[in-house]
Amino acid sequence: MPVAALGALTDHKMTQSAIYSRVVGTGSYLPARRVTNQQLADELATRGIETSDEWIVARTGIKARHFAAPDQTSSDMAVEAAKRALDMAGLNADQLDLILVATSTPDFVFPSTACLVQHKLGIKNGCAAFDIQAVCSGFAYAMATADNFIRSGAYRNALVIGAETFSRILDFNDRTTCVLFGDGAGAVVLQASSEPGVLSTALHADGSYANILCVPGNVNAGAVQGAAFLYMDGQAVFKLAVKVLEKVATEALEKAGLASSAIDWLIPHQANLRIMSSTARKLGLSEEKMVVTVDQHGNTSAASIPLALDVAVRDGRIKPGQNVMIEGVGGGFTWGAVLFRM
Repeated sequence: MPVAALGALTDHKMTQSAIYSRVVGTGSYLPARRVTNQQLADELATRGIETSDEWIVARTGIKARHFAAPDQTSSDMAVEAAKRALDMAGLNADQLDLILVATSTPDFVFPSTACLVQHKLGIKNGCAAFDIQAVCSGFAYAMATADNFIRSGAYRNALVIGAETFSRILDFNDRTTCVLFGDGAGAVVLQASSEPGVLSTALHADGSYANILCVPGNVNAGAVQGAAFLYMDGQAVFKLAVKVLEKVATEALEKAGLASSAIDWLIPHQANLRIMSSTARKLGLSEEKMVVTVDQHGNTSAASIPLALDVAVRDGRIKPGQNVMIEGVGGGFTWGAVLFRM
C-alpha cells in the first residue's frame, strides 16, 4: 500500500476512534443565608463603614449574595453541588474516575478539598482527586484539565467542581472588596463520548500581576504571617480583565474554527456586570446571549461559572446542541476559556 494511502487510512481510524468529553450533568448549591445590599450596608454601618445599595449596584451590578454558615466548608457545599450534577448525569458517585475541585478557599492547607469531597460522597474506588488553584478562572482551568484527561483515554467520568467560601477571607472594614464576594458551589460531570462536546480550551497566566489581586499571607510557626484578607487593586484588575477576556474567548473560537456568532450562550466569570457586558460587546454578542447571576450571587470566584451554568440549564435557557462559551480571569494572574456544545 502506498505511504500516502496508509497515512490516510491511519487518519481515518484516528477520527473514527476519537474521544471527546461532554457535559452530561450540572449542579449547584448556595448557602441558606442570603444577604442583600441593604442588609450588608446595615451591618457595615455598625462598624462605621458607609455604603449603600445604590453605590454597590452602580459599580458592580450586585444586589445580593449568599454567605456560608460558620460551620459550613467549601467541601460541604461542593458535595451538595456534586450530588445534583451526578443525579442529572444518571451516575453513581462510585462510577467517577476523577474529581477536580477549583477553589481558593480550601477546608485545610491539606488534604485537598477534592479528597474530602471524595470521602463525603462515600467513594471507595480510589479515583484520582486533586484541587486546582487558579482563583476566579479556576473552573475553566479544571474543566480544561478534565477534558484533556478524558481525551487521552485515561478517565471516562470526571466530576469538576468550583467551590468557595470567600466570606472567610474578606475584610469587612474594606467596603471596596467586602461587598463584592459571596459563597457557593457549582459542578459538572464530564463524560467520554464519541460526539464532540468540549470544542476547544485556552489557558494563560502572568505571575507579574500577582500583587493586584491576592491574599498575601501564609501559615508560619502556627500563625498567619502577612495578611489573611483579600487585597484587590480594583482599577488595575478591571483594565486587565477587559483586555484578556476578549482575547482568550477569540482564541478559543479560532481553535474550534468558529466565529463568535456560533456562540449561543456566553457565561463569563460573574465578577462585575460592566466587565461582563464589555466582553459581550467586543465579541459582537447581544447581552440577551449572556447568562447573568452576579446580581443575585455576587462574585463567587471559581464557583461563579458552574453556578450560572446550572441555573441556565435548569431554567431551560441552555438546550442540548447549543454552544456555550465560559471564560474567567482571576488572581495569579490567570485567565482561560472553554467552548463546548451541550
